[in-house]
Amino acid sequence: MKTAIITGSGGLVGSETARFYCAQGFRVIGVDNNLREYFFGPEASTKWAVAEIQAAFPEAFTAISADIRDFTAVRRAFETAGEIDLVVHTAAQPSHDWAAREPFTDFGVNATGTLNLLEATRQFAPRATFIFTSTNKVYGDTPNRLPLQEQATRWECVAGPYADKGIDETMSIDQTTHSLFGASKVAADVLVQEYGRYFGLRTGVFRGGCLTGPRHSGAELHGFLAYLMKCAATGREYRIYGYKGKQVRDNIHSADLVASFDHFHRAPRAGEVYNMGGSRFSHSSMKEAVALCEELVGRKMKTTYVETNRIGDHVWWVSDVSKFQAHYPAWKPTKNVRDILAEILEYNLPRWKKES
Repeated sequence: MKTAIITGSGGLVGSETARFYCAQGFRVIGVDNNLREYFFGPEASTKWAVAEIQAAFPEAFTAISADIRDFTAVRRAFETAGEIDLVVHTAAQPSHDWAAREPFTDFGVNATGTLNLLEATRQFAPRATFIFTSTNKVYGDTPNRLPLQEQATRWECVAGPYADKGIDETMSIDQTTHSLFGASKVAADVLVQEYGRYFGLRTGVFRGGCLTGPRHSGAELHGFLAYLMKCAATGREYRIYGYKGKQVRDNIHSADLVASFDHFHRAPRAGEVYNMGGSRFSHSSMKEAVALCEELVGRKMKTTYVETNRIGDHVWWVSDVSKFQAHYPAWKPTKNVRDILAEILEYNLPRWKKES
């Protein structure tokens, strides 16, 4: 039986990955100590997601509560796993704003934790595929220098090499404001590349836009579409930060992202980097996403506009996924923003009603 180690297995992408590989017949070891609750409060807890996986796959899934900042704990997980075929590293501190509160915690989780996992892979599973969920924030605010035009409901890139398909991997990650979160993810991103290029490990870096789906424990500081829909469905106020609410994000469903992981695992490369998001297929501005939520729930949302944007935030981001599709032509995204929002609402509404 093949074995996969998945960090952040209670989170959105981690839980989707765990479910996918359990269903594929893997033995899955999920590493998650629910730091998300510490970051964002009880409503962001991932315990419910871990419990769901355990109930659905009691024989295939093993949950381990371990802190990836602790190399001894990481090493123990690898040593006891036996032969490992795949490592998918999704655990992270994911918020711009939160990183500034506790820089050492942010860097420890995002950078040191990634180094620990890479080194454990090198020592105990050098033939395994190592997949890392990076972020488009490694580009800092460089995308804000693009030729952007204000339109009725959005900002739009209207000229230059990125206007057609979106931003590709050639954009510089240097000389830009990242936020501390972006900086810690840059460190991790480059480490994953280096372990592939220097040591020859089969490492893939997936620089995600907005990753989303029905199992996202959305909170105000992280989880755009999930939290937006929660506010729309429950009547909670939603705050929009800067750019007139016209900032554009691409959004990729977690199942589409996990499908891209599987394509990479079946034909892995060393030290490869991909921009991965909804591309032009699945993207919207904040104003457009609010309108979609209102349409789906059948009433107006309570929104408040805050003039100051978040530091390092993008005015416009659309991922160009052409490089990945050139390497893995059988992959393509399947769900757009409206599909995703409708699924989030249907899946979570009963639980949200119980919470309110």
